Amino acid sequence: MRKRIVQLFKTPHKLILKGVYFFCTLIFCSVFFLSVFAFYFLKDLPSINTLDEYVPSLSTYLYDINGDIITEFSVERRTFIELERIPKDIINALLAMEDTDFYSHWGISFKGITRAFVNFIVHRKIKGGGSTITQQLSKLIFLKPERTISRKIKEMIIALQIEHNFSKEEILQMYFNQIYFGIGAYGISTAAKIYFGKRVEDLTLAECALLIGIIPAPERYSPFNNPELAKLRRNLVLERMFEEGFITQDELNDAKNIKLPEKKSILYPSRAPYFSEFIRQQLEPKYGVETFWKRGLKIYSTLDLKMQLKAEEIFEKNLSEFESKKTLVNSEDFDSLSTSTLQGAFMLVESRTGAIKVMIGGRNYQQSQFNRAVQAKRQAGSTFKPFIWYAALQYGLTPQSRIYDRPMVFFSDSKMQWHLIEDATDQAAIDEAIEPFAGNPEFKIWTPSNFDNKYLGEISLRKALEKSRNLSSVYLINLVGIQNVVDVAKRCGIKSKLDAVPSLSLGTSLVSLMEMVYAFNTFTNEGIYTEPLYILKVTDNEGRILEETFPRENEVLNPQITYLLLNIMKGVVQRGTAKIVSEIKKPIAGKTGTSQDSKDMWFIGMTPDFTAGGWMGYDDFSRIPSSDWTGGTTVAKWWAEIMKEILKDYPAKDFSVPDGITFVRVDDESGKLAGPKCKEKILEAFIKGTEPKEFCQIHE
Repeated sequence: MRKRIVQLFKTPHKLILKGVYFFCTLIFCSVFFLSVFAFYFLKDLPSINTLDEYVPSLSTYLYDINGDIITEFSVERRTFIELERIPKDIINALLAMEDTDFYSHWGISFKGITRAFVNFIVHRKIKGGGSTITQQLSKLIFLKPERTISRKIKEMIIALQIEHNFSKEEILQMYFNQIYFGIGAYGISTAAKIYFGKRVEDLTLAECALLIGIIPAPERYSPFNNPELAKLRRNLVLERMFEEGFITQDELNDAKNIKLPEKKSILYPSRAPYFSEFIRQQLEPKYGVETFWKRGLKIYSTLDLKMQLKAEEIFEKNLSEFESKKTLVNSEDFDSLSTSTLQGAFMLVESRTGAIKVMIGGRNYQQSQFNRAVQAKRQAGSTFKPFIWYAALQYGLTPQSRIYDRPMVFFSDSKMQWHLIEDATDQAAIDEAIEPFAGNPEFKIWTPSNFDNKYLGEISLRKALEKSRNLSSVYLINLVGIQNVVDVAKRCGIKSKLDAVPSLSLGTSLVSLMEMVYAFNTFTNEGIYTEPLYILKVTDNEGRILEETFPRENEVLNPQITYLLLNIMKGVVQRGTAKIVSEIKKPIAGKTGTSQDSKDMWFIGMTPDFTAGGWMGYDDFSRIPSSDWTGGTTVAKWWAEIMKEILKDYPAKDFSVPDGITFVRVDDESGKLAGPKCKEKILEAFIKGTEPKEFCQIHE
């Protein structure tokens, strides 16, 4: 009996021990499997702390001087917007369609999980749906768009972390700025502009419903691709909003009758493409590719879009006309005619600040991104002559000094030094002088000529520039010294290499349009060189100023001598090779240019407010196909047409006269004080003390 009682006590004890062993084993296995689970799913999960600094890929915008958008630089078209600017209808539409329990759950929906699990059991694959807004956000930012159980689990874990670290409002704001709406639109702000051409704040109920309706499959539900399907989706959103009590029956009915958009709105057309690319080339290396393309910089430039677009229109019209004329030209006089497109460039800068207002780098940016205003180096031709004339005035000549327009010849010795043969001033003397050098390979001969192959003899410094006499230019550079001319050009802003040879007097060295415009602007600006200005400031996406620029200038020329040159260059427009420009009826100084073999045609002109330059030619350096086409008959023509439009809102005013300048009426033929019988009288500017004292005797 006693043994039986002891046995009864031993049996439960064994059972208890077995139960304890089983329970411990279960706990151990659970901990083990949970550890494996945690290691597998959590080892490569991103840190949720990165969301504190998370910034979605934002477009960088380039603005003109008036605040109009020129273009955008973007990998994903996106503009960040705060939640308080997003209409309630969009938020309600999203909640009705995607997550009605958004404000009550912890980041995951057990109903959604159950529904997704049933779908997996039935269909044997992971189907879309079942995700909360927070889960969708975690997938958008952190995870790859794959459909696997492991990704779904990671998505839920991240969603729980997001809910723990951020408010519901912050989650919605991140979601609306991250979600993709198709056709390159990232974020609700960009979508509103592309689909409806509106700000988000201005969207109607029907428009809000349409945008939310296309989220699951933007290309499929797009109103531009499948309008009927898009309408069904929009109406479904509206009905869900009604069921959830977000809208009334009347609002539902009215919204259903609204028409869908038929074509997408132009978000921000890319205008002034050569200028836009020029800006990118300046800033992308400075800020880095990631920041420039994805961090929503705001670049405020000096460009004036109104001027730019008008200039582009006139520019293209004229070059098309000139190109059509080349087919009418007899090509027998030329070795070959170019089959490429006639090209050109134009640049306008504000004289006092150096700010670029217009930049045209070519005729068609889509066909050629080569910026001929900045990147092209071409022979300046006669537009280089003002640097020589300034050096001559600096040398001590006056606008009425007599210089020569007559034949001359140079020879280079074995050391490649060029020398003028002094006594060879007519063709017979030239032929006699060069005879000893004939056939000698160590010596070269250079015989410059005028465009018209005529000679005017002894003429004034003024008339030589007005008529663009090549031989007078060669005479002057030989008189004042080539290196002095190079020094003047460099001080004015020419940075390209200038060959110190006599042919520099004809503009044979290669320079860019941008260099020439800013160098001429030094004349406009009373001898003060102003560096190119094209960016006013750059801010980040929150408006913090990253950089701000101001005009930078340096006085490089004598203001009195500069004014004498400007006054002579006004004569180029009034009486000389650029007379076509005088039709503007405002004080303008300038210089035409045609390079050797007529491969380049130029005109650079100046007003007290602006300096502008134009160039025309072929990219392959072919000859311009007309013997009577010059810078004065081609570029000056469309330059004048552009500037007439730009200057119409500016009052007519003359260049300011510095102290130390006196005006005297002279006879243009003799250069002396004009008498009553003199026919060609000019009110000439002189530095005080250098004006003529004697009266003209020729016409008395």
